[in-house]
This record gives sequence, C-alpha cells and structure tokens, in this order.
Amino acid sequence: MAVGQCDFPQMPEIAGIELGTTCAGIKQNVRDDLLVIQLAEQATCAGVFTQNAFCAAPVHVAKANLAHAPRWLLINSGNANAGTGAQGMQDALSTCASLAEVAGGLANQVLPFSTGVIGQSLPVAKIQAGLPAAVQNLSTDNWPKAAQAIMTTDTFPKGASQVLNIDGQTITINGISKGAGMIQPNMATMLGFIATDAKISQSLLQTCLSKAAEQSFNRITVDGDTSTNDACILMASGSSLVPELTEGSDSYRLFADVVMSVCKRLAELIIRDGEGATKLIRIVVEQALNEEEAVRVGKTIAHSPLVKTAFFASDPNWGRILAAVGRAGVENMDLDKIEIYLDDVCIVKNGGRAETYTEEAGQQVMNNAEITVTVKLGRADASQEILTCDFSYDYVRINAEYRT
Repeated sequence: MAVGQCDFPQMPEIAGIELGTTCAGIKQNVRDDLLVIQLAEQATCAGVFTQNAFCAAPVHVAKANLAHAPRWLLINSGNANAGTGAQGMQDALSTCASLAEVAGGLANQVLPFSTGVIGQSLPVAKIQAGLPAAVQNLSTDNWPKAAQAIMTTDTFPKGASQVLNIDGQTITINGISKGAGMIQPNMATMLGFIATDAKISQSLLQTCLSKAAEQSFNRITVDGDTSTNDACILMASGSSLVPELTEGSDSYRLFADVVMSVCKRLAELIIRDGEGATKLIRIVVEQALNEEEAVRVGKTIAHSPLVKTAFFASDPNWGRILAAVGRAGVENMDLDKIEIYLDDVCIVKNGGRAETYTEEAGQQVMNNAEITVTVKLGRADASQEILTCDFSYDYVRINAEYRT
C-alpha cells in the first residue's frame, strides 16, 4: 500500500512521442509487459545509467546506441536480462533488430531496457511475437498504459507532468517511472522515461538530465541496493513552437527547473511505493561542510535497518538516529554543535538528549505516516534532502517470495 496520495496525473499528448504496449506474457499474462516508444526523426535523447559493475546487457546496448540518434525505446518488464553473459548481450541485440525490422529502422536506433528477475534468460521469442501489436498500438495518448507496462513489484503506476509557458507558447514535460525495491540509485533510477516537445541539442539535454537525476533519483533509497538495470532517459521531440533552448538562456533555466521538478516527483513516488512501506521519511541534513558530506550523513541514516525498523514500529528510538550520524564518517565532528529533530521536536542537542525532549512528543511525531528528520551539523551551510521509507514485515515477505 502506497504512502499518501499517488493518483496518476492527466498527461497531455506530446507531438513526436508515441507509445505502444502489449502483453507478451514474459512473466505473467494479466497486464501489458512490453512497451515501445517511438521518437520523431528530429528528436534528441539523453540518458543516465546504473554504475553497478554487473550492469545488465540492455544497459550496455542502450549506452552504445545512444550515440546513433535513437528512434525507438524497447522496454520489457518481468525479466532483467542481467547476469546472463554473452547470451544476454545477443538477446538484447536480437530484440533491437526485431523492433527495427517491424518499425522500419536500424537496430542501432533502438534503446533496450529490461526490468525484473536477474539471472534468467530473456524470452526473446515472446518479445518478438509481441512487437507487432505494440507497434500497431503506438499513440501519443498511451502514457497511463505505458506506466502500467513497466511495473514489477510496484503497486501503482507512477507519472508526473507539467506544462511550461514561454512567451505565449508551451513546452510539455511528461514522465513515468517504475521502482519499489532494489532502490539506491547511482546515476539513475530503476527505470524512468521522461519526454518533452522542447527543441534542444543532445548535449544540453544530457546536461539537463544529469543535473536533474543527481538531485532527485540519486537522493532516494529504499534498501541501499543499486540495481543492475537502472536507467533514466530524457527525450525531446522538438515539436514545440518555443524557439530552441540554448545554454544560459532564461528559457533553458525555466525548462531545467521543470525537468528537475518532474524528476523529483517521480523519485518521491518510488519511495511512497517502497516495498512494504508504511511511512515516507524525509532526512534533511543542514549546516554540512559540503553537499557530499550532507548526502553521506543522510544516506547513512536512511540505510540503517535499525532506524528504518524503528520508524515502522512508530518507536521514537532516537538513539538509533544518533548512532547513524556518529558513524557517517564526518571528520572532526563537534558533538556539542549537532542538533537532531523529529519534525519540529528537538531530540538531540549539546551532545545528548535535548533537555526539552519528551517521549510523548517523540511518539506523537512517530505516529505520523510522513516524518521529517532534520540533522544540523553546525559545520558550514551546505544542505541536502534524502527520501526513504521504513522497513516492514512486508518488505521481507515481498522479496522472499519474489521468484515464487
């Protein structure tokens, strides 16, 4: 069950971006599990990918094909095609060639993406059999179906959309993502696909996505595990009437802010849907020496099983938070300067339990479904926010039963 309100938004059509889905029966036959996205010929495309050394075969292929003016994205759920060796590479290339044949293009113009169980061979024949239907179903208004098709353990489809007005013309940004477990992204999210009708060069689009991903998808964690298949793609069809966006212009700055906003919303939805999650936890680290230090402290708290299980139990066991801060690797930490808060309740000050703190006040905060932990390090003025969730019985159950 998701934490908070997570309704799928209205998604305007984006000229030059078409989406088609079908059920290929990769792991189940209940819903669509194959998605094809077709880009206009003039479109530009940028991507960020997992840094996991065992990155999946489709990640290798997508990174290579990104340099060849991509026209299609091919996404399957139910099978990750990761840990599959040379056969996995051949399977990824085969599906690209099959889509190119059906759609009328070149294999190196296809970016493949897979998500699901690691270590199992990709059912190439099922994907090939489903491609004609997915291509036939291509439409600019298929965003809800696309979000459904890429889900694995997700409990709801994730989407975000904003329209930017510039001098009487509009730029639309739509995004979908999937992910609920194995979430501790490193340069990407589990899977994210963001599209816009903006006119923008590939290099500037890449700059925009890299910055947005760093401050959104790279600031979330469910369980501290970086997937083998993480990827996020930003596509620009160039169909908007707004003149081409250029580096340093006001129009580009506005556009980059909206892309950042869409990415942050998608990242938050992943945490709200964390496997077995009952609470959304914002960890705000302030007064750090630099952003890297702030992120390190925030993620140390967010990754702690003891902290996360205390939140699940609604137990104001503030000592676990204190211990996590203490082992975050902050050099020359001055304990007397550190303050820690649960929402607006100060729990730690002057090196120990705050004199004003009461168990009743802490318990009142911990009973909430959304909680903010604020850590003030008293060192400088850098700050960062990390989003995470609690660990529940269901997290263990979902992952224990994942392959059954």
